Amino acid sequence: MSRQARRRLRSWLLIALGACGPWVASQASVMRTCDQPERLSPAQKDTLFRFGGIVKDELEKSGQSLALISRSGLDLSRFGVRYSHAGVSLKASQNTPWSVRQLYFACDEQKPRLFDQGMSGFVLGMDAPTLGYVSIVFLPPPEAAELERAALDNRQALQLLSPAYSANAYPFSLKYQNCNQWLMEMLAATWGHLEGGDNPRAQAQAWLKEQGYMPSVMAVGSRPMMWLGAFVPWVHSDDHPPEDTAQALYRVSMPASIEAFVQAQVPGATRLELCHTERHVVIRRGWEPIAEGCVPGEQDTVITLEP
Repeated sequence: MSRQARRRLRSWLLIALGACGPWVASQASVMRTCDQPERLSPAQKDTLFRFGGIVKDELEKSGQSLALISRSGLDLSRFGVRYSHAGVSLKASQNTPWSVRQLYFACDEQKPRLFDQGMSGFVLGMDAPTLGYVSIVFLPPPEAAELERAALDNRQALQLLSPAYSANAYPFSLKYQNCNQWLMEMLAATWGHLEGGDNPRAQAQAWLKEQGYMPSVMAVGSRPMMWLGAFVPWVHSDDHPPEDTAQALYRVSMPASIEAFVQAQVPGATRLELCHTERHVVIRRGWEPIAEGCVPGEQDTVITLEP
């Protein structure tokens, strides 16, 4: 295989893994990509633990009891993607306050599961320990209260969990599901006041279509690159429309599409973004993203990380 082909294959795999890649739970409830060794130095772990503490402090200071939360994962900046993995952070979590309820694909069991993960473990799942981002969306009290009840209801949360996982799952197919799509269907079932019935996922997807939900577009670049997905067990194409695969693209639920939907559907929703380098943390309030490289703006809060 040529160097160019290897680079393109790696890019494809980054897309596949970035869209809620499969994970294995390791010590202290930290999840890492399947077959990816833990390689954080003590200093890097310390930075991420401190960053997680700052994120948790901001959640606590908000006066809210729930937030939608996303984190960066593998470097997908070449595709214009900052965030890859989303869940719901719950102050009243039975695990620990502000744990993130999320879907992940259990490598050892080869099936998707719901996982309540503490904030430190959530940020330790970032792939780049020297630069990471977290996005938090707060909801107005009525929408937040409804979603909190639903997210804490194990029966309802599990009712929307598909037994079949695909990192690049098509949002309007029942064949597979990825982590972000589980969250989207939770939002739909809750805010659409859907009764569940025999097929709650179908009801949720129909409601999302009616509301004009637009998933993120992931351009693979060429059909041969898509065919390589046949060799990746958690990537599939058979749930996507033929017209999309003919154009070598996938439409996938990603944190950006979730946030865009919430911003459009829920007046009064607010956003908080945090990022870290090895030397500082930046906190920004508002929907305008922080500059690449975690460069603060004039109105941002900057917290210096002392060595």
